[in-house]
This record gives sequence, C-alpha cells and structure tokens, in this order.
Amino acid sequence: MKLIKTMILTLVALSVISATGMAQIDHIGKTDTVYADLTRINDNNWSITINVTNDENILGLSVPLKLSAANVKVVADSASYTGGRIEHFAYKGFRPDTAIQCIMLGMIANLGPSENKLTPGSGRIVTIFISSLNGEKIEKLSVDTTTLSPDNSLMIVADAEDLVDSNDSIPKYADKRLEIYPAFVTRISK
Repeated sequence: MKLIKTMILTLVALSVISATGMAQIDHIGKTDTVYADLTRINDNNWSITINVTNDENILGLSVPLKLSAANVKVVADSASYTGGRIEHFAYKGFRPDTAIQCIMLGMIANLGPSENKLTPGSGRIVTIFISSLNGEKIEKLSVDTTTLSPDNSLMIVADAEDLVDSNDSIPKYADKRLEIYPAFVTRISK
C-alpha cells in the first residue's frame, strides 16, 4: 500500500513539474509574467488591473480572461489603457462576452509604418472595470486565463530583432521563438 501511495505521489509531482515547465516558454531571457490585480471598488464593482513584466521588446499581447463570482453574473463594463505602458500601441482591443463570463484583450504595437513596441520593464497595461449584472453584491471575484475561440491564448509576441542579428529576415528556426507564453498570477488587493 505504501508503494502505491508513493508511486501516485511521484506521478502527481512529475506531472505538476512538467506542466509548469511547458507553460512558461521564453527563449529570450527570464520568464515574463502577466499579473491580474483584483480590487473591490464597492459592493457591486471591482477592477482588474493587468500588469506585465517583460525583459524583451514586445510587439503584441493576447490576454484572454475567465471571470467567476460564484452565482453572481458579472459584466466587464469597460477597459482603460490610458496612462498604461501600451497607450501608444496602434490597436488596443477589449471584447467582453457576458454569456460565457470572459474577456478578450488583444494589443498590437504596429498596424502600419511605425516603430511602436513595449520596451523591457514592469507595470500596468490596462484596467478593466467589472460590475454585477443584476445589482447583486459581488462577494469574491476570481480571474484566470483561458483559451477563447478560435485560438486565443495567453501569449506575448517578441520583436524579431531581439532574436537575430540580421534585419534582413527571420530564420525559420526563430519563427516559434517569437511566441512567449508568460506566467499568469492573480493577486487580490486588501
């Protein structure tokens, strides 16, 4: 019986270790991190501040979020990119889906001849405002990352110039290295 318990515990530990390693791929440097900071504004309203820590130049971000407030239905009312680290980006998307309690944030640095990028650093990129649909009290709000149709997952796109010495083209081996899968951390303000 002890042997079976030890084997099961070992398998669980190996699964957790391998899943953690696969979820955080960054070929450029340290693991980048997306933080969701939750703050209660009042009984019916909360805010989610998305902060990003990165160590390379970033050209795009995809941040799909799943909301949960127990049995209370919530809606993402609005998002403010003003004063954030990507305020200068060409496209800052915000698409709430109340039916499935999700939010899709998509950010693209350049949609034409510009040189926008998110330089290495740490700080706020956007604040999202949440309220209850029926005026019910939101006791506890939970936020996690998810995958939304068709294939939007938590991802950062690095600048190719950080990967190769030549500005001519991106070598075939570097294509996948542009995709960074950051860590995701939820923090609740007291």
